[in-house]
Amino acid sequence: MKITARIAALAMVAALSGCATSQNPNDPLEGFNRAMFSFNDTVDKVALKPAAQAYQFVLPNFVQTGIGNFFGNIGDLWSAVNQILQGRVETGVTSFMRVAVNTTFGLGGVLDVSTEARLPKQKSDFGQTLGKWGVGSGPYVVLPLLGPSTIRDTAALPADFYGDLWTYKKPVRWRNVGSVVRVIDKRAQLLDASNLLEDAALDKYDFVRDTYLQSRQSQIDGTKDEQRGKEEVVKP
Repeated sequence: MKITARIAALAMVAALSGCATSQNPNDPLEGFNRAMFSFNDTVDKVALKPAAQAYQFVLPNFVQTGIGNFFGNIGDLWSAVNQILQGRVETGVTSFMRVAVNTTFGLGGVLDVSTEARLPKQKSDFGQTLGKWGVGSGPYVVLPLLGPSTIRDTAALPADFYGDLWTYKKPVRWRNVGSVVRVIDKRAQLLDASNLLEDAALDKYDFVRDTYLQSRQSQIDGTKDEQRGKEEVVKP
């Protein structure tokens, strides 16, 4: 929690200090962000990517899938809470059902039984909830180790931290081991995409920034459109 709070504070200080200027209105902190992006990229090349490649090489595919499913099942519970907070009650109930079904019949979430049962997975976080409530995204910011974000999404990090059930796992040593495995598993899932990005002749910083901002806006617009459509259906 202390690390998350410090990262959030760093983003806020960078935004308020106006330590860099940019021609892009969505990225007034471009100078700071590019430096942080370069730092994160170096850490990824030196540590995360090699670890993810070793993880992918050593573990059979079904084990990797099981690990991803397990942590995804934990994440579904916080997604359900956020969907309820966003007014997407039906989607939230579906996410709660996913957790119940996968935990009960999927060996604690290792098997994704819910998808086969036509209970689709939809991820949500508190930053998305704030966006649904009308909170503006604020400037784009690159966080140390965590990567692309916005001021709104950074402010939401403590809530996401407390909403993650793995935060409360005991003993602490198993929580820490699981957290490391979780990060490496997520990085392994992105290996193919990152390799394509490395080969492409483009400004990687610009590509990641624009893709992130478009994706986040699409997620928030999607929640609004979904709710608007349901309201129209119930009108007499």
